[in-house]
Amino acid sequence: MNTANGYHKPPAPDPYADDDDDELDLDELDPVTTSRRAPVSHDYGLPLRPLRHGGRRRPREADTEDLEALINGGDEARRDPGYGEEHEGLLPATESAGISSFNPGDSRTRRKGISRFLPFTTPTPAAIALPNPDPDDTAATARTIHVAATKQPLPHTKYPPNTISNAKYTPWSFLPRTLWNEFKFFFNLYFLLVALSQIVPALRIGYLSTYVAPLAFVVSVTVGKEAVDDLGRRRMDRVANGEGYRVLRLVEGEVENEVSGVKRKVGRMGGRKRGKRRRVAEEAEGGGRMAEAEREEETVEDLESPSARVTEVVRASKDLKVGDVIVLGKDERLPADVVILKSFSTEQITPAAAMETADVESDTTLVEMNDPPLSANAKPLNNDTTSDDPSAGGEAFIRTDQLDGETDWKLRLASPLAQHLPASEYGRLRITAGKPNSKVNEFAGTIELLPKFRKRTQAYDPPITRPSTRASTQQRLSPNPDSKSSPLTIDNTAWANTVLASPTTIHALIIYTGPQTRSALSTSASRSKTGLLEHEINSLTKILCALTATLSLVLVLLETFASPSTTSPTSSADQVGMGQKWYVAFTRFLILFSTIVPISLRVNLDMGKSVYAFLIQRDTGIPGTVVRTSTIPEDLGRVEFLLTDKTGTLTRNEMVMRRVHVGSVGYGGAEGMEEVGGIVGQVFGGGEEGRSGGDLWTPTGQVGFGGGGGGGQGATRTRREIGARVRDLVVALAVCHNVTPTVEEDAEGRQSTAYQASSPDEVAIVQWTEAVGLRLAHRDRRSISLQSTRDGQVVIKVEILHVFPFTSDSKRMGIVVRFLRHTNDRERAALGDDTDEVDSEIVFFQKGADTVMASIVAANDWLDEETGNMAREGLRTLVIGRKPLSTTQYAAFSSAYTAAALTLSNRDAGMSRVVKQHLETNLDLLGVTGVEDKLQPNVKPSLELLRNAGIKIWMLTGDKVETARCIAISSKLVPRNQPIHTITNLSNPAFALSALEPLHPNPANTALLIDGHSLALYLTHHPTPFIRTALTLPCLIASRCSPTQKAALATLIRSHTPSSHGARIAAIGDGGNDVSMICAADIGLGIEGKEGRQASLAADFSLTQFSHVTKLLLWHGRNSYTRSAKLALFVMHRGLIISVCQTVFSVASGYEPLALYRDWLLVGYATVYTMFPVFSLVLDRDVDEGVARLYPELYRELRLGRALGYGGFGVWVAVSVWQGVVVQGGSEVLVPGYLRGLATTTTGGEAGDATVGFRRMVMVSYTALILNEVLMVCSEITTWHPVMICSVLGTLGLYFGSFPFLGGYFDLAYLLELGFWWRVAAVTAASWGPVVVGKVIRRRVRPPSARKVRGV
Repeated sequence: MNTANGYHKPPAPDPYADDDDDELDLDELDPVTTSRRAPVSHDYGLPLRPLRHGGRRRPREADTEDLEALINGGDEARRDPGYGEEHEGLLPATESAGISSFNPGDSRTRRKGISRFLPFTTPTPAAIALPNPDPDDTAATARTIHVAATKQPLPHTKYPPNTISNAKYTPWSFLPRTLWNEFKFFFNLYFLLVALSQIVPALRIGYLSTYVAPLAFVVSVTVGKEAVDDLGRRRMDRVANGEGYRVLRLVEGEVENEVSGVKRKVGRMGGRKRGKRRRVAEEAEGGGRMAEAEREEETVEDLESPSARVTEVVRASKDLKVGDVIVLGKDERLPADVVILKSFSTEQITPAAAMETADVESDTTLVEMNDPPLSANAKPLNNDTTSDDPSAGGEAFIRTDQLDGETDWKLRLASPLAQHLPASEYGRLRITAGKPNSKVNEFAGTIELLPKFRKRTQAYDPPITRPSTRASTQQRLSPNPDSKSSPLTIDNTAWANTVLASPTTIHALIIYTGPQTRSALSTSASRSKTGLLEHEINSLTKILCALTATLSLVLVLLETFASPSTTSPTSSADQVGMGQKWYVAFTRFLILFSTIVPISLRVNLDMGKSVYAFLIQRDTGIPGTVVRTSTIPEDLGRVEFLLTDKTGTLTRNEMVMRRVHVGSVGYGGAEGMEEVGGIVGQVFGGGEEGRSGGDLWTPTGQVGFGGGGGGGQGATRTRREIGARVRDLVVALAVCHNVTPTVEEDAEGRQSTAYQASSPDEVAIVQWTEAVGLRLAHRDRRSISLQSTRDGQVVIKVEILHVFPFTSDSKRMGIVVRFLRHTNDRERAALGDDTDEVDSEIVFFQKGADTVMASIVAANDWLDEETGNMAREGLRTLVIGRKPLSTTQYAAFSSAYTAAALTLSNRDAGMSRVVKQHLETNLDLLGVTGVEDKLQPNVKPSLELLRNAGIKIWMLTGDKVETARCIAISSKLVPRNQPIHTITNLSNPAFALSALEPLHPNPANTALLIDGHSLALYLTHHPTPFIRTALTLPCLIASRCSPTQKAALATLIRSHTPSSHGARIAAIGDGGNDVSMICAADIGLGIEGKEGRQASLAADFSLTQFSHVTKLLLWHGRNSYTRSAKLALFVMHRGLIISVCQTVFSVASGYEPLALYRDWLLVGYATVYTMFPVFSLVLDRDVDEGVARLYPELYRELRLGRALGYGGFGVWVAVSVWQGVVVQGGSEVLVPGYLRGLATTTTGGEAGDATVGFRRMVMVSYTALILNEVLMVCSEITTWHPVMICSVLGTLGLYFGSFPFLGGYFDLAYLLELGFWWRVAAVTAASWGPVVVGKVIRRRVRPPSARKVRGV
């Protein structure tokens, strides 16, 4: 190295060689500026040659763009798409030695090629320290997110897609899981083994298709139904995943720049254009332009060019990914977990055309450098707390009822670092977030604002530096030392499935997607649900299979005992042969008797389920109902526990003020509220006649106002006092709140005032004050203005001094205000006017629950009584108090409160203690309000009907304890005279069991109200004692209940109510926070609410309102269960009777395993000859719909499972044995010649089936069997349906019409003889008659409840 800096001195090329006459000359544009620049010297050593390499370029800071012409050589600059992306090395492996890489942007994790070994490319101690990706930054741990980057740091590919999936299966797991679900039941496995046995020639009986085809059909039907159900879920998922969202896209490179107030060409410039830039720079005088630019960039940063061009694109929800910035407006659902970057009112939204920087049409677009740069938000949002815009400080309200069930709106704040940052600078933000978890109320992260890469577009003018300057320059280019960062908390986030409630627009960065969102992590995975009927049939099938094995073994033993009498002692070989094939005979008997476990049972039941689903969806009484899981409709008739959400399920979350009470008189209903409005109108609606312009109402100074409003001068003193109380209560309600008025515009352009607050209760109260004459006109952090609704004049204006928000612990909300006497008092106070008018009254208002306010307000004798009356009506009560404060009292409080706020230990407790000591003592009791949460239509009668049906209803909500209690009473979930035992704030496990003891004396008449904290303690330490106690209660109410706790309760109930008990658990909800509970329950019911379809998509049955549950359970559930039970018994009876006939024939045939009915006769019996009459039972009903609703107690009997119990099954087995013996035995006895032909046949062969007597016996037996089955169906039908009549007549016609095709099995000539007909009639009457007589006698002696209520 022979130069001072260790680099070769660059050659001196002709700086004007690349000039182009077509280009604009900067001297001509700004000759004054350029004339002051001094010539540039290149006499110092600068590493020019290593910088000539063209390669991938990164965003550059101020000095790096000066090198652009030399760094790029003759190639175009290529810019990275975003920060944080992993890059390859600048130099390819074929580059020559001596070329150095220059990278002032983000780090390269590795360099490739020969450049790794070159001295100039090796980092020096003075190199820029750039951040490297964290190797532990995986999708399951903490993550660093670069805003709006095209790619995130590795491993960005591990971030899951933002998709919603309620499907139970994947394409790969569908067949294995469905087949497992089929063959895990014993009867399906039994059919499979029987079908596989027909592959062995020695065991084959008839055609192989006789056994294989029915099984394949059964499995195909079931698998097909599962496929249809799952495809339906996927179709709904596609709708949700295809919802479009606006996404901000930052495009770097072709942006408009403003540097020094001159017109310049911006864009990608070739080598010859850079030549002109060098010429202009060299003609400048004294380097003044660089100094001027330095000063501008350091002092006026907003004059710099935007870092990127902002465009807005629309992407489907499934295409959103971590790092995207989405734009959301009012009432839009959040598709993923986000951090709020910016929030501004709707009125401040810049149109898309103005928001985006115009696309450049060429590389040499001319822009005006003196104009302000166009960015995503041209208007800066000042954080002015007195602004009319409530979101000027980055505020937004969200609704989280779909996430945690809480109805209160949540206040969310944009990060201060991003709130005032133009959208074009979002690429400078970097966010660190923790690993995904299910804690919806916790979040910890950081946001970092990297320094802007300051760009210059003037010609290269290198400074004269010493050798050490290179290191200092690199350090200055490093983004880390100058970056700004701030913490992120839960207040800066919004989780998926929440809804933006305020009329604002927010820019939000996605940090978690898909299965890693808080909502998904709080949701249980969907599972395949199996109905209770399936388990009961599986148990009965095991009994039938044991019966089949026993019967086969008995016949084999009888054959063995009979063998020695027919075999000579010398035939040892024969004996050995018989001993070797006993197991073959046993297996053949099992196959012959396999009809005892009829394979058609699953076919009939699955087809019946499809019919039930069709009837439910076509029912006009419950419109909009969708059956998403058609395998469990029978369970609707066996529900014992119904777990329900509150918000959106039982209630509409719409609050209405119903009653107010001021001590001596109460107001309610339309007439009472009109009277209150008259009083308020007399006080504040008098216009401007009696008061000077700008005068305002104050509690003591009422000049120009109507005084107490009690009816004027002629009113009695009592009436005036009542009017004053009403006036003070209305004023207190209009002031003591956290409501903000906003102006909304509908589709037709009409404007209206809307209110936003964290609680719908407060909105209802403010709407009521407006209805009675006092409107909230303005609210910000410092003041509240109220105007009269009669003349629109501002009548009250207060200055907010302190606000004490409502919390679940304090259960009250307070505010300290100063009443202003004139509209311009605040301005006069700011100018130093200390007149009495400025020093107005200071008043402390407070409202809260009666349980805490009773000890705060002054002594009275009516508060407890009135709050109790309102609570019994289900109203949410609030007690309102007031305390005037003198200047001295307020100064003492303010001083003590400020001192408490500055302490580091027990700050909250100290501040609360100061408030209690100085303010919360002896408040004037102004009145009590009663707010009603509107219920869904017909909720009260529906809950009463379900309770009378014996269904225990548990309300699990995320709302407050007081709210849950009020709704439980107002909805009649808890009868008026039923006590409610409350357990709240339980923190010590040692006292948990003792807290349950008051429930033990009378559990059947006591409800339990428990909060989420106490419930978590029980579920952790005492789950079994708690659930055993809870199962005995008629009702349980859980407040502040998380989605995980809801699912845990459903699981606990299922584990402590075994299937043998017959109890089924149903869960109903409308929000994403209910999905876990819906999936954990036996039956999931989802209501398609206003806020989304998560619950509806995940549920087994989708409804439109809660009242439809009664018809779904009491009517469709009853019919589904009773019909399926009757259908199952008939199908088993059909298989049993033909097996008994086979047994009788085998005994008569010398215990040989010979088939009585072969091939088509066996298949036709279970299908076309009996299927339609038997299957028509799915249309039968034992009671009418009106009777089922009139007598809900009938539903109680279904849970006992008697319709398919062991007692009823035993009766049907006995009937089958009787009828099988009579049909087959009578046919063998009555048909002439059969017994003689049987005696002449050999016991080892099958020649007997070819005799005429055998074919006639089979003809009589088979015909009697068909007629007996059809008559049994007719005798079991309660309510005839036209389809039933057609199926019976059609089946008989089909059977007798098929006789000409049965010549291979019957003696058709025998059909023309009278003997055939009377023998068939005799056998049929003998088998069916006694059964009918017994049924009639039983109905007379012990009639079922359904016949009692029908009066039959």
